[in-house]
Amino acid sequence: MINSLKNLSTRFARDEDGIALTEYLILLGLLTGAVIAAVLLFGQNLAASWGQWAIWVDDANLGPDEATSTTTTTTSGGSTTGGSTTGVTP
Repeated sequence: MINSLKNLSTRFARDEDGIALTEYLILLGLLTGAVIAAVLLFGQNLAASWGQWAIWVDDANLGPDEATSTTTTTTSGGSTTGGSTTGVTP
């Protein structure tokens, strides 16, 4: 029984086909670890950046609701209804 385990382990050690698979698994593990580390390190900063971008878009009236709205301007003589705007306020 012990001799058969020795022979099996010796054949496994000499077999070179499993080396390529082992190398790919090690590479996959390193890559996965790098992605997890990047998300942990930069996740909070990315969330803050996306939040600032969303606020900028909202403040700049670039949202879809304001892009096709109509305006009403009141003058001393009454009110004038304007046409479609492009979301840019004067």
